[in-house]
Amino acid sequence: MPPRALLASYRRLFAAPGATAFTLAGLLGRIALSMNGVSLVVLLAERRGSYALAGTVSAAGLVTGAIGMPLLGRLVDRYGQSRVAVPAALYNAVPLAALLLCVRLGAPDWTLYACWAACAAAPNLGGMARSRWAHLYRDDPAARHLANSLEQALDELCFMAGPVLAMLLCTTIAPEAGLLTAGTVGTTGALLFAAQRGTEPPLPAPAPTGERHGSPLRVPGLRVLALTFLATGMVFGATEITTVAYADALGHKAAAGPLLALVAGGSCLAGLLFGLLTPRRTPGARFLLGVAAMAAVLLLPLAAGLGGAGPVTLGAALFAAGTATAPTMVTGMTLVQELLPQRQFNEGMAVAVSGIVVGISAGAALAGTLAERAAPGTGYVLPAGAAALALLIASAGRRHLRASGPAENGARVVSASV
Repeated sequence: MPPRALLASYRRLFAAPGATAFTLAGLLGRIALSMNGVSLVVLLAERRGSYALAGTVSAAGLVTGAIGMPLLGRLVDRYGQSRVAVPAALYNAVPLAALLLCVRLGAPDWTLYACWAACAAAPNLGGMARSRWAHLYRDDPAARHLANSLEQALDELCFMAGPVLAMLLCTTIAPEAGLLTAGTVGTTGALLFAAQRGTEPPLPAPAPTGERHGSPLRVPGLRVLALTFLATGMVFGATEITTVAYADALGHKAAAGPLLALVAGGSCLAGLLFGLLTPRRTPGARFLLGVAAMAAVLLLPLAAGLGGAGPVTLGAALFAAGTATAPTMVTGMTLVQELLPQRQFNEGMAVAVSGIVVGISAGAALAGTLAERAAPGTGYVLPAGAAALALLIASAGRRHLRASGPAENGARVVSASV
């Protein structure tokens, strides 16, 4: 499809007043988030001379983030986006500034862990944006599907551009420049996003009398999604580390960045095209097909790695592997919206993202260990195996991946999806 026709197909989403404003504001916050990991590693490796320290400090932040994100999501569901995002964004700037100060002053290592772990209250702007789209197009399932596809493409775009921008700032200006820029842009984006009150979903009706307001994980379908997303996160983490190690072994370490960008590029393009498909199947069936496709295409990098392929062949395999990611993620987020009442949208999406974050950390750790002990390319066994695990989990829990009734925000349940 020509780029102009593709853009025209998505243009109708922004006919809703305020949609462009909250999308651009949210994009600022999300690109800042994608800069954090690389910026932290470069900063600590340069100022403290230890990649091991950088890795463990980063892991501490991932753990607390995985715990804090659903808790923050629950507050958003209960009090509204603006009332939570503003104080959370302002608070988050404090431990970030403290971390930079501790690095500058040569404070003990434990202070770095404490500061980065405290940066766990960053608002989940991606989840909030999806919640806004769900409210704006509550009576239009096709538009909601299109919006979720757009959001996934924007996520991939951020994770292509963010690390590159972070590395550029850290290496050309100062090691602190990446985190300083990310903190400033992230806080600004969150505040601008919260200021868009016209598109903020209204607070949902309270739970019916006698119904307990427990964790969304009480819903079996969300447990299946969270576990599947955890395995999917392992795919992401293992692919990243294995690709870096493989490119280094080939003597083309600088090619690692472009190779990983191809994965995100394949996912971004697939997400945009996926949004244009005519609804046919239920979300549960679509999700299972997406996970199956992901498991199949991840055999391509495995074959390339075990066969000793060069960067060009590996890049083609990674691009193909990325094309199955976005449809799976788009449908997964749609399922979260279908399975949960509106009053738990943000918490449910945060739980799903937390599963991905934990999986990324675990996959990266396993891939790093394997890269040191096995032949180059062997590490691609891990993402392929993690994708197979995701398929096993989704298949075993497929009967739970069905919406049981109308969503509480008045939206019709999507009875026919791609």
